[in-house]
Amino acid sequence: MHDGRIEVNGLTKHFGAVRAVRDLSFAVEPGSVTGFLGPNGAGKTTTLRMVLGLVRPTAGTATIGGRNFDQLGNPGRVVGAVLEAQNFHPGRKARDHLRCYAAAMAVPARRVDEMIELVGLRPAARRNARGYSLGMKQRLALATALLGDPQVLVLDEPANGLDPEGIAWLRAFLQTFARSGRTVLVSSHILAEIEQTVDQVVIVSRGECVYYGQLDELRASQRRRVLVEAADPAALVGALRAAGIGAIDLTQDGRLSVPDVDRRQVGDIALAAGVALYGIAEERTDLEQIFFQLTSGQFTSGQFTGGQFTGGQPYGWAPRHGFAPPSGQPAGHGPPLPGVAPLPGVAPEQVQRSPYAPPPGHRSGSEQ
Repeated sequence: MHDGRIEVNGLTKHFGAVRAVRDLSFAVEPGSVTGFLGPNGAGKTTTLRMVLGLVRPTAGTATIGGRNFDQLGNPGRVVGAVLEAQNFHPGRKARDHLRCYAAAMAVPARRVDEMIELVGLRPAARRNARGYSLGMKQRLALATALLGDPQVLVLDEPANGLDPEGIAWLRAFLQTFARSGRTVLVSSHILAEIEQTVDQVVIVSRGECVYYGQLDELRASQRRRVLVEAADPAALVGALRAAGIGAIDLTQDGRLSVPDVDRRQVGDIALAAGVALYGIAEERTDLEQIFFQLTSGQFTSGQFTGGQFTGGQPYGWAPRHGFAPPSGQPAGHGPPLPGVAPLPGVAPEQVQRSPYAPPPGHRSGSEQ
């Protein structure tokens, strides 16, 4: 039995002048589900193909259980993989397709019916694959990957085409599979799609790793802010700063943005200072926003390793304690908002650019 650990070290791939993957390193441990995330074209599929021995790296290594894929002997008994759910003869029935693969892997014939039952294809098992929907093809591809009772599952966008019930089933199955001591690496370009499934994530953009660590640490980076419309903004800024609250920003619609506090705290300070409030709302970044910010290119190239980012700070992301910002950039500061004048009576250094910047047109939940 192989230990099932996937290890990628310095993996690089060039296709002529195109750099698809650059110096990528991460590990996927048995007993866990790892999400491999990035926008389309980020290098995810190329990386998976190198892990599976389908593409030769320009540099670096990718091993499974300490071995290259071509050294695994009967690889289908070690690794189950789905890179696309279209590799079926259109005139072949699902059951016959699985029987061919079972014979090639020297797997007992009973596994065919067991896998058909597992993925929920029994009613369609004797139909030709040409009539299958995308979701049914995904189920057949997964059944094929599971035939050899593998230690490792490598799945590329496995939820494509699945209905909500199918996605819920897939999520539960992958978690159960991992809890049995096996290894799961699953790619997606949508964080929300696999957020409830994975334990750790590897996020890539333009072929480079921008985050590698536990999902809980990424969740801990979520930030919140309070948006306040005050009768006397300058007086409220002074009261907030006197209470030890800094990094106050002026939004383009004239409201104050106060990070990392709650509404009650701001309301109590305003009441004590005698400042009337005409509106107050609380916002929080979500993981999808952070994912977008990490992969959108609006940051200085850097790397998140073991939950720590080294490089530029994307807006909306809160660094861990002890984070050192890039040289020449004080922590918590960014470029001023274009076209926004300082508050009357407030020194420019008192109004800072908050590290939270929602996408254009975003409205808080309490404002919708």
